[in-house]
Amino acid sequence: MSASQFDKMIQDSQDTVKASKAKISSVTSQLDTAREKIEAGEDIGFDIENATLDDVQAHSDLMNANIAELIMGLDDTTAAFSKDFDGMRSKSSWENFVGFFSKGKSESMRQERIRGANIDDKLQDLISKSDIIVSLLKDQLETLQEQQEKVQQNLTSTLDDREATVQELEAVRAELLEIDPVIVELENKISVEQDATSRTQLETELANLNEKYNALVQQEQVKIAKSQTLERYVEKGKTWVDSLQNQAATQMVLINKLQTDTQQRVVLYDALTKSLKTAQQQEVAHRINEIGVETDKEAQTAMAGIGSATNQRMADMMEAHEDSMVFARDIIEKKAKADDRFARRFSAIVEKHDKNLYGG
Repeated sequence: MSASQFDKMIQDSQDTVKASKAKISSVTSQLDTAREKIEAGEDIGFDIENATLDDVQAHSDLMNANIAELIMGLDDTTAAFSKDFDGMRSKSSWENFVGFFSKGKSESMRQERIRGANIDDKLQDLISKSDIIVSLLKDQLETLQEQQEKVQQNLTSTLDDREATVQELEAVRAELLEIDPVIVELENKISVEQDATSRTQLETELANLNEKYNALVQQEQVKIAKSQTLERYVEKGKTWVDSLQNQAATQMVLINKLQTDTQQRVVLYDALTKSLKTAQQQEVAHRINEIGVETDKEAQTAMAGIGSATNQRMADMMEAHEDSMVFARDIIEKKAKADDRFARRFSAIVEKHDKNLYGG
């Protein structure tokens, strides 16, 4: 999902939330108006139709669907992380191409790319988008909780009013039950009364009692009607509170899920990036160690070779000493023979010189 598409979805969701808040406030306002009329003893005059609540609920469902789609849109952002991580685990096309000619250069290019890899910008983008959605959800949750509190207060007052109305209704009925046998008794007395004056008094008393009875019947009808109206609003209030609670619960679940997912993703992705870089560094260290081991082996082999050659030369030198000694001894013997010959010749020369034996 592109940034412009995500921004468009954010704007659509904000509009939906705004419309939902207006509808919710409208329903609560109708309940408040009814409450005020009830307290003033006025005729309520209007009703909150089920269709209105259904419309609000349908709009809330649409809003939650939009926000859920918005949250799902974050998966596109997280998918970008998967591509980055896959890229860090393997060589790029260019690195594979270079690898045909130089494996070392290819590895060097990959190491340089991984060292320079940075997902901070994408993490910040993920956090930013998540914060926007969370802010949207919290704003809606605040409205739901505020309306829930108002409706709950309204419902409590309506329940108290209905309880009082029912008590009043029961009192009227009790009074009717008390009057009814009295009326029957008066009617019986009138039917048997022979005295005109007494009969007239009884008829007057009966008329007054009937008037009171009819007034009580009228009050009973009014109380029943009020009780029914209050009962209807109690049911509306309960339904509305239940709807607001469900919506608030949905918002809290979405907020919790989104915050938890984002926090875990930030920690996980950062740790994975560092692990990939560490793994790459360890791979380089292993390669250096392998190269070092091979170099050490070559150096050790060379040193052993040098030592062996030195010993060989030493042995050759020591073995050559015998030849040198034989050669030197031969030279000495030859020189001794030559010296002996010279001594004999020189002795003959000296004798000829001393004895003047020349030509003899």
